Amino acid sequence: MTDDTNNGENTKAEDDPVVDYILRAVASGRDVAPQEIAQAIANDRAKPSAPKDVWRKYMTVVRQQAIHLAREGRLLIIRKGEIADPNDFKGLYKLRKAASDQ
Repeated sequence: MTDDTNNGENTKAEDDPVVDYILRAVASGRDVAPQEIAQAIANDRAKPSAPKDVWRKYMTVVRQQAIHLAREGRLLIIRKGEIADPNDFKGLYKLRKAASDQ
């Protein structure tokens, strides 16, 4: 049976470990490349026999969760030094802690 009594925003973030990795990475206030987060996840979860580039399989989920957090206003997506629209950006980007999430 699930607990429906606690439906606050924080439970969503706590339910997904990728969100926790992202929020921990940007907590210092510096801009973080999604590749760094994917590599941290792979280091913690991958088997020792996994190939060195196993982190690449986590890039899609990091991007999806970053977009979700940006839409909630908890994270900024930075593209070419500017804040990017989470609904419409392409190419290389970095993640930054939103000023409202301090």
